[in-house]
Amino acid sequence: MKIFGEELGGIGRWYIALPPLLLIGFLVGLFFLAAEGQTRLNAANERVHGALLRQQALIEFIATITDAESAQRGYLLTGEKSYLKRYRTAVPEVVAALDRVREAYGSDEGGNDFRDLRLLTGKKLGELEDSVALYSHAGATTPAVSVGTDAGRRTMDDIVRVSGAMRMEESAKLAAATRGWESDYRLSRWVSGSGAVLNICLVLFASGFVYADMRRRAHQARGLRGQKEELERQVEARTKDLAALSTHLQGVSEQEKSALSRELHDELGGLLVAARMDLSWLQQRLPTSDPAIEQRFKRIHESLSAGVDLKRRVVEELRPTLLDNMGLFAALRWQFKETCRRAGLRCTETIPESELKFDPDASIGVFRVAQEALTNILKHAEARSADLFIEMDADIFLMRIADDGKGIAPHRLQNGLSHGLASMRHRIIALGGTWNIRNIAAGGTLLTAAIPLARMLASPNDAASGENMPPARAGSTVAI
Repeated sequence: MKIFGEELGGIGRWYIALPPLLLIGFLVGLFFLAAEGQTRLNAANERVHGALLRQQALIEFIATITDAESAQRGYLLTGEKSYLKRYRTAVPEVVAALDRVREAYGSDEGGNDFRDLRLLTGKKLGELEDSVALYSHAGATTPAVSVGTDAGRRTMDDIVRVSGAMRMEESAKLAAATRGWESDYRLSRWVSGSGAVLNICLVLFASGFVYADMRRRAHQARGLRGQKEELERQVEARTKDLAALSTHLQGVSEQEKSALSRELHDELGGLLVAARMDLSWLQQRLPTSDPAIEQRFKRIHESLSAGVDLKRRVVEELRPTLLDNMGLFAALRWQFKETCRRAGLRCTETIPESELKFDPDASIGVFRVAQEALTNILKHAEARSADLFIEMDADIFLMRIADDGKGIAPHRLQNGLSHGLASMRHRIIALGGTWNIRNIAAGGTLLTAAIPLARMLASPNDAASGENMPPARAGSTVAI
């Protein structure tokens, strides 16, 4: 069954291919959109994460430098070594915190603000270190005075101002990155939701298309089944008509053969007999001692005798007189005997000694099947022996013909193109019987024909004279 082209009209294969192509295209587009959305979300996440890291680094930096300043002031005011120790610990942490701020900003390093912060940090650390060194050499008076001034406080205020500006800038970046992330996230959700809705629509469309296509195919299947049934009915009717025609033609052929046989027997036979009688009369009325003339008379006698024999064989081939006068079994015995005698075959027959009153059409049909089988044995089998077996029971007339030849080619058995085999099969089937021919494993061919006995018997009116005949029984086996 064709799917594209004629059955789908002008749309053709695109009617089938368009929905899958649309679905594939949509899925590919949705994949790229989702990938782009994911990329944007990742970038927004990175911006948010970077802003948070920079804010955290700035907070840690302010905390460490404030801690260092507090420890330095505590040492200057109290002289406690514990404050000095905490100061010495806090100074490296300030440097490390400033390095983390630089790493958080990366290659950008915060622009001018970071440079100012770095300079102010260096200045502040210098001031703190100078105050500690001065306190260690001059005692508590001068550093205490310097602690009370606002020079160091202004530097610290500048550091707080610059770091605060940087934090505010990072807060603005964080807010912008967060808004961008939320916007991208909403867009991604809208794209995913729209894709899901469109995907559902496409699935529904494809389902509807598949359902419509299944209905169309079911309708086509119903139409094809109807067409098939109609074709089968037509084939069956045509087969019956052909079988009836073949049976009629075979009947007509038998009638023509019978008519021709009678014509040959009556006309040609009469002419040949008359010619022989006239030739004998001439021999008696015109005696001669000439050897040449006597030889001519003898040759004419032989030719006329050969013509009579030929006429007899032709007549028997066309319509065996034994079949009409003596019955089917006598005709089969004669046909089998003559065939084996002419071919030099060793033949065996098993035929009942008596028979029922058979229908003439059935008798000639069975006789023709046997005749055709024997002809095939002579022409093709290259056999040395042949067997004919006939048996009757209450319901079936059974005939088997076997030979020990080379058998029939398998292709002839399978394709049934042989006219002789087809003719035999049709004759048996026309009588309501079954027919089988096969090669024997040991070599040769076996033909089996089984016909309902009721189809073989003559009608009650024709068989009235034979109603009281004894039932047929199998005869003895006779070698010919």
